[in-house]
Amino acid sequence: MYLHLVNLKTPRKAPFLIAAGVIGLVCLVQVFRFDFFERLERMTYDLRVRRAANHSSLMTTNLGFVAISEETIRRINNGSLGFSYGLYWPRHIYGRVARELHSQGATASAFDVLFGELRHDHAPVPMANGQLVESDEYFAWQIHAAGNVILASEKGVVPPRLFRTNALWLGDITATKDSDGILRRARAFRTYRRWHRCFQAVEDDPDYGIDLSKARMEPGMIILPRSNGEVVKVPLNKEGKFDVADFLGAKIPAGMARFDNPFTEEQIWHMGIVLAAQQLKLDLEHAKIELEKGRIILSGDNGIERILPVDSDGYFYINWCLTGNDPQLTSEPMENLLRQDQLRQTGQTNGLRNLWKGKLVVIGSTAVGNDLMDRGATPLEEDTILACEHWNVANSVVSGQFVHRSSLFMNLVLICLMGLCAAYLTWKFRPHIASFWILVAFVAYGLFAFACYGMFHFWIPVVMPLAGGLLATYAVMLAYLVMFEQAERRRVRSVFSKVVSPNIVNELLKSEKLALSGARRSVTVLFSDIRGFTEITDLYSERAVEFIKQNNLSGEAAETIFDEQAREILSTVNLYLKVIADVVLKHQGTIDKFIGDCVMAFWGAPVINQKHALCGVRAAIEIQRAVDHLNHDRELENERRKTENYKLSAANQPLLPMLPILSVGTGINTGVVTVGLMGTNEQFNYTVFGRDVNLAQRLESVSGKGRIIISEATLAEIIQDDPNLALACMELPAVNVKGIRNAVPIFEVPWMTREGEAAETNYSNVEAGGAQTAYLAPTDKEGD
Repeated sequence: MYLHLVNLKTPRKAPFLIAAGVIGLVCLVQVFRFDFFERLERMTYDLRVRRAANHSSLMTTNLGFVAISEETIRRINNGSLGFSYGLYWPRHIYGRVARELHSQGATASAFDVLFGELRHDHAPVPMANGQLVESDEYFAWQIHAAGNVILASEKGVVPPRLFRTNALWLGDITATKDSDGILRRARAFRTYRRWHRCFQAVEDDPDYGIDLSKARMEPGMIILPRSNGEVVKVPLNKEGKFDVADFLGAKIPAGMARFDNPFTEEQIWHMGIVLAAQQLKLDLEHAKIELEKGRIILSGDNGIERILPVDSDGYFYINWCLTGNDPQLTSEPMENLLRQDQLRQTGQTNGLRNLWKGKLVVIGSTAVGNDLMDRGATPLEEDTILACEHWNVANSVVSGQFVHRSSLFMNLVLICLMGLCAAYLTWKFRPHIASFWILVAFVAYGLFAFACYGMFHFWIPVVMPLAGGLLATYAVMLAYLVMFEQAERRRVRSVFSKVVSPNIVNELLKSEKLALSGARRSVTVLFSDIRGFTEITDLYSERAVEFIKQNNLSGEAAETIFDEQAREILSTVNLYLKVIADVVLKHQGTIDKFIGDCVMAFWGAPVINQKHALCGVRAAIEIQRAVDHLNHDRELENERRKTENYKLSAANQPLLPMLPILSVGTGINTGVVTVGLMGTNEQFNYTVFGRDVNLAQRLESVSGKGRIIISEATLAEIIQDDPNLALACMELPAVNVKGIRNAVPIFEVPWMTREGEAAETNYSNVEAGGAQTAYLAPTDKEGD
């Protein structure tokens, strides 16, 4: 229940400022992309990837994997393939694989194996003519002859020149994992720095202790740090070229320029892109790289074009569709290819199959526990071979399906939309209804995010819009409204706790909508005035003056006497007023105000009471009886004081004053009035006003002492609710009252018993004829 519906004091700007603050903070977190929230977002991305992979329809069918397994290692080691080698294998082994794949008609063969240096220590390979060829040269011959081999490179590890010049392409296999160790994205290309062979010779010489990867450029020179802390400075001319003579002296080999660039830079594309380029005939050398626009355009001679979405660093998210052991992937162990190559080279071609015709092949390791191992986590699997990155990238390029991630602007818009949705729902509805719609919005957005990825491979954020925009805004808004509600509860209690009964206050707090800001209501209004107040005021004043004269008092002493008399008068009046107020509250009435020695109260608001007239009349009856009982007690006290005064007079001591006996006159009327809070925000009163309120006050003025006068409208109401009480009322002559043109019919409500005592009332015992007696039959229990 929100008490802003009560209209006591509706918060206006605060909720909007709170919602705006939360949304702004969440947007700020989104801008800075803190790793904690990015990890959560990536987890939701992984769920979407796995879901989409189960329903992916576009799949390239010519992807394959040649596996280097534990069995491959065992077979090569035991000599069953015609040679026996332990790790690390001589390069001619891979050359034989490349040859066999070419023989079977593979479109491209990509080695997910690094060949970072030449291995002169490997045994030479005997040729058919008896010639011995170094293993590295044999490998270079085979990849050159195949013409479809892609060699792996990694940052800092590039195949030697012998291999580079004979391979079709180089493919980058650098795996860039996110902070949680999962491989989700790849870099489209990397720029490799290829140093001049003079620099390479220096790096190869251990005496220098130079690592070219740590070299840095400075104006007019290159700084080469050495392992001992010293540096080697290589000067550059205005064109940025170095002098070869600084390295070789005067003996510069023929054909080598005296001045040359210290290095050249070239782009090495991701191996998966290189594989796909062979299938689609894409021109990678003339690709349009527009990182500032977030795209790379790959075109081919046949009109095919692929636009790869990338970030400012050239990274793109891999469209993961195929697992490491996906059944849609053509797969074969490497030892099978070696066996087939052996048979093919000996002319035993019967029964050989061309499984790899037209395939894009990746040769990689599934073995564990050695340097060939290359495993890790992807969105599809917690532990798999990372070579699957290449065929997933190739499949994405060939099929034209790329993962697009929403822009920062769109992310902020989604956060704002979800935040505004949460703010609206929280403000508009009660907590349980708002919670339901928040849950609906949460689920709907989540399904929408999954659908966007599953249908369009479009990644929209989930964590920040839902956890931040929706839930955080909802939680903060709800917390504010709860605090506001508690404040309004305290406010309601402060306004009504002294003018209505605790039960009424509780009803107010339970009600969803109350007429506190102004409404028309049918109510019953009671004015109950203490008779004799003026007389006792004059009497006490005369006594004070007489006492001052007798004792010859003046100044401060006289004022003290007057103050004491005023306190006694006020104490007496408050005693009677308390009796009246307690009865009103007991009968679920609302005390409007104290007007001097008069109490104004009403029934029917703020909580609607269908029997407001009956409650008001019964309260008036009990007020008269309570006052009568109070007067009886005071009369007994006066008798006691008279007796005491005889003794005091005989002892020549001051006499005890007699307690004044007061009475009450009551007027009641029922009608439609305006009810609500009146006053300022700082000081206000819940009151009623209107013609029928004035009439109730006029009826009180004609009620005299110890009488209850009600209007015809009030009588009509109690006839319906308590006919016996209505029959007991006596009709009096109509009276003319101020402000009303015609004479007003009035009725007196009896409250004394036949014995003349103020007993409890059983209205059901009243006979029809008793209406003329102005007495009620006594009973032990009120008929409420």
